[in-house]
Amino acid sequence: METQQAKLTFSQRLHEIRTGFERPFWVANISELFERLSYYAVFAVLARYLHEGLHFSLEQSSSLTGMFGGWVWFLAAIGGAVADRLGFRRALSIAYLILAIAYFLIGSIAAPWFAGVRSAVPLETLVAIILIFPALGVALVKPSVVGTTARSSNEKVRSVGYSIYYTLVNVGSMVGPLLAGWQEEHGHDRTVFRIAALSVLLMLFLVLFFFKEPRQSGEAHSTSVAQVGKNFLTVLSNPRFMIFLLIFTGYWVVFWQEFIALPLYISQFIDPHANTARILATDPIVVICFTMLIGFLTKRVPAFHAIVLGTLISSLAWILLIVHPSVWMAVATLVVVALGEITQAPRYYDYISRLAPADQQGTYMGFAFLPLGIGSFIAGRFSGWLMHHYGEQLHEPKMIWWAVVAVGVATTLLLWLYDRLLRVETSGRA
Repeated sequence: METQQAKLTFSQRLHEIRTGFERPFWVANISELFERLSYYAVFAVLARYLHEGLHFSLEQSSSLTGMFGGWVWFLAAIGGAVADRLGFRRALSIAYLILAIAYFLIGSIAAPWFAGVRSAVPLETLVAIILIFPALGVALVKPSVVGTTARSSNEKVRSVGYSIYYTLVNVGSMVGPLLAGWQEEHGHDRTVFRIAALSVLLMLFLVLFFFKEPRQSGEAHSTSVAQVGKNFLTVLSNPRFMIFLLIFTGYWVVFWQEFIALPLYISQFIDPHANTARILATDPIVVICFTMLIGFLTKRVPAFHAIVLGTLISSLAWILLIVHPSVWMAVATLVVVALGEITQAPRYYDYISRLAPADQQGTYMGFAFLPLGIGSFIAGRFSGWLMHHYGEQLHEPKMIWWAVVAVGVATTLLLWLYDRLLRVETSGRA
């Protein structure tokens, strides 16, 4: 009898999953897959494209690549409020149009027809301006897709909806570098940017033709601009929270080196013919394969301690590349970096969600992205200086990674001190 009841319950659950999602859920999440594919395909080749295609120095290439990643996450802090006021359909449409134009422009900077613009504006300034545009698009996409997932999912299957969202994000993050790696071997580097532009352009039409604005009965009115500003000031006036975000920025200074310094390091000091874009697919592959396992193994670890542990793992990973600089050791390094990422990332957002007052969840979660953005800005400048100083001047490229490890270990130490001296207890085991 119990077995029959269990089967019935399982059958009912499957029925809930099949019927619990409205069409906007699938349209938004499929579009997010292609948005992530495009973004990470571009991110995977950007540093080498700037250095080898546009002939920027290693220092300039690193700094500009860090800027590309930095603006995306920095603007995500306000993207939710903007998307809320525009409506998700309008926000997604505008975002995919901006992204299509932006990726096409990035790949066209060296094109003959762009010569007039290149001659009118210094190249570094021109590239820096163009690299802001993808961030404007992504900052609208992410809150729109997450918001649509919430609004167009039945309450009983909403957690499944977020799991689908997270899985599709990682599939796109994996396929993007693999696609860029294939293109690196079989075509021109600028083609990656055109593929990315075409991909998000198709998502524009998908949204226009198939996406209907999701609504909920009794839904609250959009937050006013004045209230958004008030919430921002409230969070900024929380010194313990801001100190935590500032410290945790160090983790992302370390993590973003896989997209900023690593491709340049491999091409300059290990193997100039290595397919660096394909190597960068290692991280999302590990995330897809091991997130559930790591989550199970660390479920009894308090959230903040998981954050500290993940930071330490990702930081020490780079020692592998110091011990034996090779393509395969770079892959092994990224495996360990990813294990650290999936140890801390889910618990990081869980920890912040528990800190936030009920009426400021959105603002707090927006601020949760700030370390990613600030970390990318710093990582670009930092790795650019390291590549120039230790790689080009002193010819001791291994020192680049010792400096990165030092930042990670210092961040771990500061998090540990924060835990001992300043951390606020949250509801639940955090």
